[in-house]
Amino acid sequence: MSGDLFDRGLQPERTELARRRTALSIAVGSVVAMRLLPAALGSGWWIVPGILGVIFSVVLWAWSRRRYESVSFATVAAQDHTLVPDGALLMTLAVVVTLIGALGVVVLVALPLY
Repeated sequence: MSGDLFDRGLQPERTELARRRTALSIAVGSVVAMRLLPAALGSGWWIVPGILGVIFSVVLWAWSRRRYESVSFATVAAQDHTLVPDGALLMTLAVVVTLIGALGVVVLVALPLY
C-alpha cells in the first residue's frame, strides 16, 4: 500500500541502530568526562555527570531495543502497518542532549584560563 504510515522495510531497524550509536556516543563521552573533568576542575563531584551519562546511555539502549521489538512484532501481527509509535523516546533524547550541551557550556565557563 502506498498510503501506509509505517515503513514495512528496514526503517525500524535503522532507527534502532541509530539510537544505539547515539547511546554508545553518550557512553564514550561520559567515560571521557569521568576521567578528565575531575582532574581539570579539581573536584571529585565532576564524576557525577559522567556516571549519569553512562546510566542514561544504558537506559536509552534498552528503551530503543524494546521499542524496536514492540513496533516490529506489532506490525507483523497487525498486517496493516499503520502503527505509529509515540515520541517519548525522541523527546527524552532531545532534552538530555540539550542538558549535556548546557553542562558543556558550564564546564567551559568554569575552566580556569591559563
